[in-house]
Amino acid sequence: MSAPLLRIAGLRKAFGAVVASDGIDLDLAEGEVHALIGPNGAGKTTLIGQLAGEIRPDSGRIVFRGRDITALPAHTRAARGLARSFQITSLLPGMSALDNVALAVQAHAGHSFRFWRPASDEAAIREPAREALARVGLAHRMDMSAAALAHGEQRQLEIAIALASQPRLLLLDEPTAGMGAEDGARMVALLESLRGAVTMLLVEHDMDTVFALAERISVLVNGKIIASGAPAAIRGDPNVRRAYLGEEDA
Repeated sequence: MSAPLLRIAGLRKAFGAVVASDGIDLDLAEGEVHALIGPNGAGKTTLIGQLAGEIRPDSGRIVFRGRDITALPAHTRAARGLARSFQITSLLPGMSALDNVALAVQAHAGHSFRFWRPASDEAAIREPAREALARVGLAHRMDMSAAALAHGEQRQLEIAIALASQPRLLLLDEPTAGMGAEDGARMVALLESLRGAVTMLLVEHDMDTVFALAERISVLVNGKIIASGAPAAIRGDPNVRRAYLGEEDA
């Protein structure tokens, strides 16, 4: 069996008396869509932040593509193929959708922002940006400012920005947050279209989205993974029903 794309071993993070990650062990295979679920305050976003390099763990290891990245900064992890989206949309609202993505392409290419020319002047940057926008269904919105896009389109733009770095692993923090049924279905279809092309770790509260996309699900409660397995097994696990779904044994 090949080595996992991502291996998390004994990851621990505490904020004072609150233990957000309590010895987390988790492997992700290349090409897998893996969902991380759990109640509010379970430590899901903290875990994503540690994987992205925005939060430093107190102990444990993160191995990505066979290399220990535990101590590496976020920009180095991004250069090695790890990208993330945020629960709250993080865009440059006054810039066009195309220029938002073009800046991400420019950053991935290693150009300095100190003396950068407008990204829109660089064909080598604009073309990959256009391709990323087309991939997420926003080719017809490329000249519109990010602020003028509908909420669902802003989330699509955020995915395009993440894809601009040509990631091997995409960390998705609540990609359908704040969406109605139609936008949510569009996002599910978009992520489904990326299956196999990029490995995804998905943090999501909407169970319809989770069961539509995930090949494996891990359940995080009080900083600990209490169950991990195929969707059918997780749905039927009594520990999951008690701890997460709030159900009692019959």
